Amino acid sequence: MLPLLVVLISYLLGSLVTGVLYSRARGADISGRDLPGGSGTYRQFGRNAALLVTAGDILKGVLAVALARTLTPELTWLATLAVVLGHCYPVFFRFQGGAGIAPLLGALLVAAPLTLLGALGTGLILIPLYRATLQSRLKLNAVPFATAVAVPVGLLLSLRCGGLGDLLAGGAAMTLRAVHLLAFPVGPGDRA
Repeated sequence: MLPLLVVLISYLLGSLVTGVLYSRARGADISGRDLPGGSGTYRQFGRNAALLVTAGDILKGVLAVALARTLTPELTWLATLAVVLGHCYPVFFRFQGGAGIAPLLGALLVAAPLTLLGALGTGLILIPLYRATLQSRLKLNAVPFATAVAVPVGLLLSLRCGGLGDLLAGGAAMTLRAVHLLAFPVGPGDRA
């Protein structure tokens, strides 16, 4: 019964998509124009709004996994999966949410902070190095390159420091959303 409660609460937390709530409070719903995460909010409302929305979405992941740690410590991955799925497919907003990055960051911050810091640190170090050395030759954006290296680093760290289940669960939810977004992009004219 407790695992089901954790999943339900985590999903409902994830469904409180901060970008949609923020944009509606401003009188301009972001839905249909952009994804309601930090990047979309930045494009639509600016840096301060994006920071606020990102913090809110990270907080959802933190709260979900903190609850799971209290009630079902061995099943934090269920909370991670549910909060990311809730953010990507929110019940309160016609199942049209964000990409899930910020809630996953928040979940990993509680479930596997060393894994998260190692993967993020790898990415943050690689981006400027790549831009300065290889980007002009490879013609690939720095973020996908850094991600291609940081994800395996995160997986290796999770085997040593914990959080493998959370990383895989959140990553699976984000992969599902990415495939869905590739098939059905969000933007003007893309939504009925």
